[in-house]
Amino acid sequence: MAKKDKTSNLVYSTELGRTCPTCENSLDNCSCTNDTLPEGDGIVRISLDTKGRKGKGVTILKGILLEPKLLKELSKELKKKCGVGGAVKSNDIEIQGDQRELLISLLQQKGYTVKRSGG
Repeated sequence: MAKKDKTSNLVYSTELGRTCPTCENSLDNCSCTNDTLPEGDGIVRISLDTKGRKGKGVTILKGILLEPKLLKELSKELKKKCGVGGAVKSNDIEIQGDQRELLISLLQQKGYTVKRSGG
């Protein structure tokens, strides 16, 4: 009997949850993703954006040079301290509402160089 090929079409497992189709590990423990640090000057830029959000403001943090997993953890901590929701989109953290002043002080306490950008 021939050995079964390691790659299969497994997408979800009740034991692991969502799985990577390449390595068949859970997405949290995927060994095939190449977590690379984004490039930048190391300065975190904070801005307020309302475009395309029906007038609702969102604070956007750009330039945080962390791996995606650590960026998600930082996002979770910042959302908790602000008491609002948010998301991580393409290496940027979005926090609901105008939270610029609070986020500037929180990130400076963590040792980041922070600048306001935009209006």
